[in-house]
Amino acid sequence: MRPENQSSVSEFLLLGLPIQPGQQGVFFTLFLGMYLTTVLGNLLIILLIRLDSRLHTPMYFFLSHLAFSDISLSSVTVPKMLRNMQTQRQSISYVGCIAQLYFFILFASLDNFLLAVMAYDRYVAICHPLHYTTILREGLCTMLVAGSWILSCGRALLHTLLWCATLSFCADNTITHFFCDLAALLKLSCSGISLNTLVIFTEGGMLYILPLAIVLGSYIRIGAIILRVPSTKRLFKAFSTCGSHLFVVSLYYGTLAGVYFFSSSWDSKDIAASLMYAVVTPMLNPFIYSLRNRDMKQALELCVHRVKFFKRQPLNPVVAVRSTVR
Repeated sequence: MRPENQSSVSEFLLLGLPIQPGQQGVFFTLFLGMYLTTVLGNLLIILLIRLDSRLHTPMYFFLSHLAFSDISLSSVTVPKMLRNMQTQRQSISYVGCIAQLYFFILFASLDNFLLAVMAYDRYVAICHPLHYTTILREGLCTMLVAGSWILSCGRALLHTLLWCATLSFCADNTITHFFCDLAALLKLSCSGISLNTLVIFTEGGMLYILPLAIVLGSYIRIGAIILRVPSTKRLFKAFSTCGSHLFVVSLYYGTLAGVYFFSSSWDSKDIAASLMYAVVTPMLNPFIYSLRNRDMKQALELCVHRVKFFKRQPLNPVVAVRSTVR
C-alpha cells in the first residue's frame, strides 16, 4: 500500500439517525421491536421449514436462505445502532468499520440474488408446473444458492479491498450515517474516488440490473399465464400475492438505486432509504413470503399442536405407568 493511501484515522464516529435527543427512547424502542420481529419471524420460518417435511421443496429451500440472509443483514447494523443510541458512544474502530462494510455488502447482495432465484422458482411453478420437479432439481437448487453466496462474497471482498487500498481518511472521521455504508464513506474520503465510483456503476449495476430483469421477466410471464385463467377469485388471489412480492422488490431496488446511483449529496433522505432496505424490508419479508402462505400456516399449527402434546405428557414415565396400572 502506498504511503499516501494509508488511513490516518483509527476510528470513525457514527452520527446515527437525525433525530432529537428527547426522541432517542422512542426510536430505540421502535427499532428494538423491529429488530426482534425480524429475528424471531425469520427464525420461525427456518424452524418450520426444517421441521415440516411438506416444506422440503425448492421454494421453501430458497426461502430459508433468504430468512437467514435477512437476519444477518439486520444484525450487521441494528445492534450497533441501538447500542450507540443507548450509550451515546458513537465511535467504531477502523477494523470494525471494515467488517461492517464487508458483511453488509455480502448480505445485501445475497438478498438481491435470492430474490431473483425465488422469482424464477415461481415462474417455473406457474408456467411449467408439470416439469417443476425435473427443472428445479435438488442439484440445481443447491447450485443456485451456492452461486448466490459465491457472487455475494466476491462482490463484498472486491469493494472492501478496493476501499482499503485506494481510500484515505484525514482529519474528518465523522460518518453521517448509522453504519459504515460505502456511499457515506466515499463522500468522507479525502482521496480520489473515481475508481470506486466506476466499479459501483459497472459491476454493481450489472449485478443488480440482471437479477432485477430476471424478477420482472418472471412476473411478466406469470401475469400472462394468470390472465388466461377464467376464475376471478383465483385471478385476484394470484395478483395479490405477486403484488406483495413486487412491492418488496420495488422497495428494495428503489431505495438501493436512490442511495448508490441517483444520490449526489448525502442527507436524511438517503438515511431513510437505507433504513428501508436494511431494517424495514427484512422485517416485512416473513409476513409477505411466509406468514400469509397456507402451507406455512399449516406447518405453524402443526408445530403448536406438537408443543401442546408434549406439554401434556407426564414428566416422569414411571408415574405414568403406575397411574395406568391403577
